[in-house]
Amino acid sequence: MFTWGQPFKYSYGYQSGTFGNVQALTRRIGNARCSRGSIQEQDGVEAGMKEESSAATTRTVFTLGTSTRSIDEFIVILKARKIARVCDVRSFPGSRRYPHFSRERLSVSLHEAGIDYVWLGERLGGYRKGGYEKHMEAASFEEGLEDLERIAARAPAAVICAEALPWRCHRRFIARALEERGWKVVHIIDSSRDWIPGESRQSLPLFDDGGG
Repeated sequence: MFTWGQPFKYSYGYQSGTFGNVQALTRRIGNARCSRGSIQEQDGVEAGMKEESSAATTRTVFTLGTSTRSIDEFIVILKARKIARVCDVRSFPGSRRYPHFSRERLSVSLHEAGIDYVWLGERLGGYRKGGYEKHMEAASFEEGLEDLERIAARAPAAVICAEALPWRCHRRFIARALEERGWKVVHIIDSSRDWIPGESRQSLPLFDDGGG
């Protein structure tokens, strides 16, 4: 029973209390809503930062030499690093000794393994008159490099040539040009070893400066 001078009581399925408590509850609910909004906003910012970080880490290009490998070993190396596209920069993509690395047969083998093959030897291949560094000043090299960047931006890609060691191959010049454009270049040595320029050579016992 209500009596003048007593605090007004309420009961809406919650614990009974005074009108002053209603105001306090309302303030708490409002603060909670503001807090949830701040958390959602913060989560959105953090998600955006994660997306930017992820995008930055995707700018990686691998290089690999066909060398004396079998086609099975070659494909195992590619798949171990989740490489989806192979960019062949050999000017003459054929081999009598290792016919499985000829342009036509390699393309078929990679396709069967679910890996795309692109020949870029016309613009990025070696054996250039005046040397490869001179060729890097030509418009055709710039066009080839842009093609390579577009390919690598869509899926993990590897630049391949015949030489096993990157510092003995013209792909070291391609790698340098990519690094200048902000790409990280990982040179695959074998199934278990990579070489990243600028990192410790201790990770690569067979490192050799031969060939320049």
